[in-house]
Amino acid sequence: MRIFAEINRNYQSFMADSALKHTTTVSLFWSFVDKFGQQIVNLATGIILMRILDPAEYGLIGSLTIFIAFSGILIDSGFTRALLNRKSISAEEYSTVFYFNVGLALFLYLLLFAVAPLLAAMFHEPMIAPVSRILFLSLLLNAAGIIQQTLLIRRADFRGMTKVNIVALLIAGIIALVMAFNGFGVWTLVVQTLVYAFFRTLFLWIYSKWIPVKTFSIKLLQSFIGLSSKLVLTSLISGIFNNIYPSIIAFFYPNAMRQVGYYSQANKYQEIPFSVLSNTYRQVSMLILPEINEQTERLKRVVSKMVKSLAFLSFPVGFLMILVAEPGFQFLFKDKWLPAVPYFQMLCLAGMVSPFAFVLNELFISREKANYFLGVEIVRRGILLLLIALLFRYGIMGLAASWVIYTWITLLISLILTRKLIRYSLTEFIKDAFPYAILALLSSTAGYFFTRGVSNNLLFLLLNVGGVSMLYLALCTLFKLEMTREIGQWVKGKKKSHEKNNQHT
Repeated sequence: MRIFAEINRNYQSFMADSALKHTTTVSLFWSFVDKFGQQIVNLATGIILMRILDPAEYGLIGSLTIFIAFSGILIDSGFTRALLNRKSISAEEYSTVFYFNVGLALFLYLLLFAVAPLLAAMFHEPMIAPVSRILFLSLLLNAAGIIQQTLLIRRADFRGMTKVNIVALLIAGIIALVMAFNGFGVWTLVVQTLVYAFFRTLFLWIYSKWIPVKTFSIKLLQSFIGLSSKLVLTSLISGIFNNIYPSIIAFFYPNAMRQVGYYSQANKYQEIPFSVLSNTYRQVSMLILPEINEQTERLKRVVSKMVKSLAFLSFPVGFLMILVAEPGFQFLFKDKWLPAVPYFQMLCLAGMVSPFAFVLNELFISREKANYFLGVEIVRRGILLLLIALLFRYGIMGLAASWVIYTWITLLISLILTRKLIRYSLTEFIKDAFPYAILALLSSTAGYFFTRGVSNNLLFLLLNVGGVSMLYLALCTLFKLEMTREIGQWVKGKKKSHEKNNQHT
């Protein structure tokens, strides 16, 4: 009987792992399609807009990023993240959080509307006042769709999220392009932001079919405070410091708005592939990790697998972007954006490791270790302030270097905590991730030496993207790294399935 009991336990464990693997695979696929699709649309419209608009006009928007980020985090309040951690949620709880979010958004908008002239004076740019008063309306629009978005994530309906996000982006992009060609300048970027927020929220309401009930309960709101208060404080600290650089540049450096434009766009475009990876794995982690948060060994296996798959993608992309940065900017955005290239290359060194920290942060949240989360955030941001103070005198490149150093320190701290939680150590991380980093660096270095005599920008880009990618995959296969083995097994499985289908027909 003991043998049968053991067989049954093993079978149940196998079935649970299989179901989890299927859910993870489907969720990863649609989440990746969503994020990748969004970035493709953003990239296509962004290339055209950057060719038309002046860097200083991007600087006007970039200098306000910190206020949008701060207000957006306050509006979310950590309650929506707490909703995802609960097994079951009542209609009253959803509605209470919805009314609180919208009410707070209205209060923050009125506050920011009132201080707009002070922002204009602080950044020595009169246009900041009218631009900010219109741009901040996006806070109200986004707040109205937070609960609908949470519902889709809880249902693992990433396919629906993909449709909503990409259609809204397409509408906003088309309107922005029409405005740019007709000489609307900075208002092109303002309207693009508002149109996207409006249509995204509208589609979320239509698709989710959720409407709030007429209930608001302080008692229900208080039940979320334990986790959400620490999460929101952590997110506020993170949001401020993640977006503080454009404001520092706007306040302290000469020719500020143009320099903010260079830095903010360099940061935006280096973030594109890494934010796709981070958000894809983060959304899936939100769904998967809470389900197995009491199974330490299983959590460790899942985290290890995520680290390997992230390393397989993130490191080659990062080194390749550094290699093709200058001809890429010149080809896509014209010579007027070349001053942004050094910032872009420096920030790529931070971007390629940032997705790992996102996944590990979700692990802390799934275990409801909000004290870990908050305490570490305070320590990390203290380190960032020290780095900014030390490197500020070296100009904007010094600020960019401070962010790179900070990002690597952040990852190290997260790994130390992960070892305490699930016994996944720094040594195991290096074993999982660094073989991919070394092969990616070798491949990109080879690409540099083989193509340094190529003067045509498009040819340089094509040769490196194709050549470096093929060499990297060949090296991963040669050294029998796990991710290439899994890809090979997946391809073989697909071929066998296709052959069976052909035989039946």
